Amino acid sequence: MATEKTPLESVKACWARISQGSPLYQMLLPDVVLVSAEKGSMVASLKLTHNHLNSKGGIHGSVSAAIVDWAGGMAIASTGLEQTGVSTDIHVSYVSSAKLGDTVTIEGKTNRVGRNMGFTTVTIYKGEGESKSVVAHGTHTKYILRDQPPSKPS
Repeated sequence: MATEKTPLESVKACWARISQGSPLYQMLLPDVVLVSAEKGSMVASLKLTHNHLNSKGGIHGSVSAAIVDWAGGMAIASTGLEQTGVSTDIHVSYVSSAKLGDTVTIEGKTNRVGRNMGFTTVTIYKGEGESKSVVAHGTHTKYILRDQPPSKPS
C-alpha cells in the first residue's frame, strides 16, 4: 500500500524536480530553505545575496516577482499536485525593501485550486517570527496542466 506524501514532502519533491531545469531558479534560489508546509500553504526563507539586489542595494523587483511565481507554484504543490502549471497572471505590490544579508520569509497560500486553474497569494517579509515586516505582496494565477508528462528542459 503506497503512502501519501505529506504537504512538505510534496513541496520538496516538486522543488527538487523543477529547480534542476531552471537556470534562473538555480541563480536566485539555490539557498532557499523550505521551512514548513500544510495542505494549501508553504513557508520558506532566503538570505539575500548580491544576486537579489538592484543598483540601489535593495531587493530587485524582478526577484520579488520571481519569488511570487515560485512560491505560488510551491503552494499548489502542497496540495499534492506534481505539475503546478504555467503562469497566467502575476501581480506584485512592492511595500518596502530588504538589503544584502537580510533574511526574507516567504509565505505562499492557495486561495483556490480547481480542475484547471490555481489562485495563490504570496507575501515576502523581511525578518522572521514576530518582528517581520512586509516587503512585497503578490497574487499568482496558474493554468494547471493535469495528467501530462513533465516537460523536459530544452
